[in-house]
Amino acid sequence: MARFDLSDEEWAVIEPLLPKQSRGPQRKNDRRVLNGIFYILRTGAPWRDLPVRYGPRTTVYNRYVRWGRRGVWKGIFDGLAKECDDALIFIDASIVKAHRSASGAKGGKKRKRSGARAAAGPAKYTHWPIIAADRSPSP
Repeated sequence: MARFDLSDEEWAVIEPLLPKQSRGPQRKNDRRVLNGIFYILRTGAPWRDLPVRYGPRTTVYNRYVRWGRRGVWKGIFDGLAKECDDALIFIDASIVKAHRSASGAKGGKKRKRSGARAAAGPAKYTHWPIIAADRSPSP
C-alpha cells in the first residue's frame, strides 16, 4: 500500500457508497481507480504524472469526471458526513498558504525617483506652453 492509498477500514466505509454496475463493460478495480483519484487530488500533480500502479490515467480521469457529472461524489461525501458527528467542521481541512505580500500592504507599484534625481531637487526647466502663454505680442 502506497502513502496515499485507502486503508482496508477506509475502503470498507466507501465501497457501499459507490454506484452499482449498471451497463457496459465490467468496471476495473474501483479501489485502484479511487486511489489514483485521491493521489492526484492530494498531491496536486497533473493527470499525466499519475503513477502506473493506479492504472491508465485516462480511466482514472474519466471516472473522476463522469462521477462528478452524475453526482456520485456528492453522494459519497453525504454518506460519509452522516457517519461523522463533526461533519460540518471537518469535511474539508485543506490549507492554502499565501505569500506574505498577498495581504496588500503597499497597494501596488509605485514609481520611485532615482537617488540622483531626488538629490538634484525639482526640475529646473519651464515647459514651453507656460513660456508661450507669458509672451504677449508687443504693440
